[in-house]
Amino acid sequence: MQDNNFNNEEGSIGIGAMIVFIALILVAAVASAVIIQTGEKLQQNAQQSGDDTQREISGKITINSAFVVDNAGADSAMRLYVESAPGSGVLATSDIVYQITCENAGAYQFLSSTFSNGDGTADANEVYLMSDPNDVAGTAILTMSPGQNYMIDIVVGGAAGADCDIGDLGVNGAMTLWIHVQGGGSSYETIYISSTDVGTLLI
Repeated sequence: MQDNNFNNEEGSIGIGAMIVFIALILVAAVASAVIIQTGEKLQQNAQQSGDDTQREISGKITINSAFVVDNAGADSAMRLYVESAPGSGVLATSDIVYQITCENAGAYQFLSSTFSNGDGTADANEVYLMSDPNDVAGTAILTMSPGQNYMIDIVVGGAAGADCDIGDLGVNGAMTLWIHVQGGGSSYETIYISSTDVGTLLI
């Protein structure tokens, strides 16, 4: 009987140790799963942040300067001199959108269009190479390449009191200009009107 009791006690201790061992394995497995899942989530977030940053850098427009080219009525316009930002690739002008907001006639005004309608014809709101900015009968630029300077005349006039007419806004007036690249970054400038005279520097 004594030998049987001794064996039973050893068997009980062995079963208890096995239960503890299995419990430790289960805890370790759960902890490993949590650590692996957390690591994968952090890697995905880092990858997403990297991709977003790459898109932001690889497509962006730099605004070098802006001038008044017409100061009254439906033809009121400003001329922008722009280039693709460092690190940008070749950008399609039809994928570049500008937005202009202002307060005119006591109301919020909003204008928006692309840098090109994609047909290559020479008209308002089309981009041209700086090397031939006065060739209004020429072909508009459909893509913007790194290292090149471009110009675009943006019409801000329209229906009286329902636009951002430079003459209506007057001296000390202001407009907000955004330029967005589809799938890329955005540029932002606040345009202050120090004078409505043609040729006045706005930026």
